[in-house]
Amino acid sequence: MTTYSKSQLAMYNGQDRKEVWIAYNGIIYDVSRSRLWRSGTHYEHWAGQDLTDELKDAPHTEKVFDKFEVVGKLKT
Repeated sequence: MTTYSKSQLAMYNGQDRKEVWIAYNGIIYDVSRSRLWRSGTHYEHWAGQDLTDELKDAPHTEKVFDKFEVVGKLKT
């Protein structure tokens, strides 16, 4: 599995490229096909970032990521 740095992840923010990626628990997901992420934002969350700490405020569980493609791992 390909490993990406936080600065590489930041390039997939939905603004600079058509791909929209987010990280959760060290795994990077492609959320591009979600209508909720099309602009690179989802409520107060921004794509191209590690959202692990922000999930506790979400109205859903981590199971939401099961429907998205894994594109890599986040370099620690």
